[in-house]
Amino acid sequence: MILNKKTLEKLRQLINEETEYRSGPKLVQFFNDLGFNDSYGHAFPSRWLYTDQKLDEINGAPELEKCIKNVFAPVNFLGRYQELDSYIKDFNQLLAFDGWKIVRNGSDITFQKMDKVEIDSDSSEAAENEFLNREFTNVNLQGLGLESVVSDVLQYRIKEIEKCFSSNSPLAVILLAGSTLEGIFLGLAIKYPRQFNTAKSSPKDSNGKVRQFHEWNLSGFIDVATDIGLIQHDTQKFSHSLRDFRNYIHPFEQMSSGFNPREHTAKICLQVLKAAISEINENLSKIGT
Repeated sequence: MILNKKTLEKLRQLINEETEYRSGPKLVQFFNDLGFNDSYGHAFPSRWLYTDQKLDEINGAPELEKCIKNVFAPVNFLGRYQELDSYIKDFNQLLAFDGWKIVRNGSDITFQKMDKVEIDSDSSEAAENEFLNREFTNVNLQGLGLESVVSDVLQYRIKEIEKCFSSNSPLAVILLAGSTLEGIFLGLAIKYPRQFNTAKSSPKDSNGKVRQFHEWNLSGFIDVATDIGLIQHDTQKFSHSLRDFRNYIHPFEQMSSGFNPREHTAKICLQVLKAAISEINENLSKIGT
C-alpha cells in the first residue's frame, strides 16, 4: 500500500492529535512497535516532523498497514465505537484516492482494494454545513463561573476574534480562538480538577501519571471535555484546525506542515469556539463538583 501526500498528512494528524494526543515519548513507542528503535531525547524534532519522517519511511512497506490498524484498533475505543467509525469514514475519503478502503468488522480492521474511487462527499459536506449553520444563543462566558477578571479578558478576546474574522485575517482568528478556548478549559480544569484528572483521555507522562494542567495542550483539553460531557462529539470532530494552533505561531512549523489558513478554516474555528462555550454552559451542571 502506497499513500499519497495528502493521505499521509491526514494519517499524521490521526496519530498525533485526533484519535488521541501522543507526546514525543508516546510517538517513539508507537513507531518502535512497528520495528523502529528510536529513543526520546533532547534533540527530538517536532512531533509533526518526526511522524512525517516515519510515515515516509514505511510508506509502501507492510509496516504501513500495521500502523493504520494500530491507529484504528477498536480496543482503544471501548465505548466509543461510533467515534471510531467516524474517524474511519473520514479517513476513507482520502484513502479512496489511493485505491483502498478500511473496513471494520467488529474488532477486526481490514483493507479492501477498490477498483474505482468512491467518494462520499455529500455526507461529509452536509455534516460540515450543518455544523456551520448551527445557531448558538448562549455564548456567554459569565455562566462558566470563572474568575471575573479572567472572563473579562476572554470576552475581550472573543470581540477581537470577530473583528479579525470580519477583516479577513484567518490566521489571527485561528490563533486567538485556540488560545481563548485553551484558557477557558484551563480555568475549568482548575475549578473541577477531579473531573479533568480522572477522565480516560487525560494527558499522561511516560510513567502513566496525569500531567499538571499547565502542561496540557488544547488537544488534550478538547478530548477530556468530550469525555466528561462538556462538549459534543461533532464539536470535537471539527476542532482539528484549532487543536494545532500553537504550531502555527511559529513560521517554520507552519511552513513544515504546509498549513495555509483560509477564511473557511477560520469560520470553522470560530464556530468551534462558539459551540464549545454554548455546550459548556448547557452541560457544566451535569459534571458535579
